Amino acid sequence: MRRAVCPGSYDPATNGHLDIIERAAKLFDEVVVAVGVNKSKKGLFTTEERMDMLREITAKLPNVRVDSWQGLLVDYCRENDIIAVAKGLRSVSDFDYELQMAQMNRELTGLETLLMANNPAYGFVSSSLVKEVTALGGDIEHLVPPIVFKRLSEKYSERG
Repeated sequence: MRRAVCPGSYDPATNGHLDIIERAAKLFDEVVVAVGVNKSKKGLFTTEERMDMLREITAKLPNVRVDSWQGLLVDYCRENDIIAVAKGLRSVSDFDYELQMAQMNRELTGLETLLMANNPAYGFVSSSLVKEVTALGGDIEHLVPPIVFKRLSEKYSERG
């Protein structure tokens, strides 16, 4: 079985993330959407909240499962028989960073990385930007899956 991982913080997931996950699901037998756990960072959503949203978002994709990981991604991949990382690229700066990560992962364990050009409709969308625009009262409904829009709206209405 050819298994890939789509790693990220997904705080929150965007339509750009979903596009990459869907495309990877067409290329691999199984895709693991892995939420990175970094205890030193305080996200808007907890790891469990992110995973719950991702499960709902990817429910229509039978070969996709959601998990979390902590530590080195290459260790997680080795432990879960994952042969490749699938990531999206929005810009040249994404490419510079992802290329270095891909080369390091290959050096450490031989893990391959598939870097996919984003859908141009989502080239400007990032989780950080979505949160910032939402906090300032902007409309991001068309940039995120419906469950994410609902949860973002709830989070920011709780904060006043």
